[in-house]
Amino acid sequence: MPRRDPIGESVFTRIILIGIALLFLVLILFMPLAIVFAEALKKGLATYLTALGDPETRAALKLTLLVAGIAVPLNAAFGLCAAWVTTKYEFRGKNLLLSLIDLPFSVSPVISGLIYVLVFGAHGWFGPWLRAHGVEVIFAVPGIVLATTFVTFPFVARELIPLMQAQGSEEEEASLSLGASGFHTFWNVTLPNIKWALLYGVLLCNARAMGEFGAVSVVSGHIRGLTNTLPLQIEILYNEYNFAAAFAVATLLAALALVTLLLKSILEWRYAGELAAAHKNRGTA
Repeated sequence: MPRRDPIGESVFTRIILIGIALLFLVLILFMPLAIVFAEALKKGLATYLTALGDPETRAALKLTLLVAGIAVPLNAAFGLCAAWVTTKYEFRGKNLLLSLIDLPFSVSPVISGLIYVLVFGAHGWFGPWLRAHGVEVIFAVPGIVLATTFVTFPFVARELIPLMQAQGSEEEEASLSLGASGFHTFWNVTLPNIKWALLYGVLLCNARAMGEFGAVSVVSGHIRGLTNTLPLQIEILYNEYNFAAAFAVATLLAALALVTLLLKSILEWRYAGELAAAHKNRGTA
């Protein structure tokens, strides 16, 4: 009779399930990554470095970093405020606010980009007024920032809210009762307790911001050297049959994905321990 583990599955069944999972990872994750790097270096290191040094590619990289550098801090601030409000207070419309936070998860990025075009475009609601005052939103950096911020703003809030709900507000109340100010309480009590969840959310938000394609594609206008981010630059190079350059630029995003995966694993481990400790403290309180 085959040996069984504590949950009732045989060793053979476990091996089959693990093998299927590993095969899936190889086919869906590792093989595409290997192909990206292999195709990027197919014509040699010199061609690879030339593609990365192209002025349009450098401009796309700078724009990607700029957009992420604006959108991620905005979403981190929003996530902190939203998590604080929804976990520390009871008010009318709280469930509606939580639903609105999840809205970008249920709206196609292309649709969200189109909404910004309809609102801020030349023939949109505010387009004529913006054009009269010399303000460019669509087909310019502000539109890309708006679209990226919209599609990424739930990430930080959704990591903080469960943790702060589990932690409760006893420590903050104790700090305030001892005479500490609100800022002192947040900085010395709340923030240390949520730092790993905050970093985890920021990491996911940054990865999505730098890799966003759909919404940015709609609002950017694909202006070479000006409004193309890295994903758009890859699409243009690929459509022009410049495959070596396209895969070379793709390795930048692939490297970002690998670094994100490593940091995600580290932060996930710390975050899981933090969440378990919060539940334990709530249970013994």
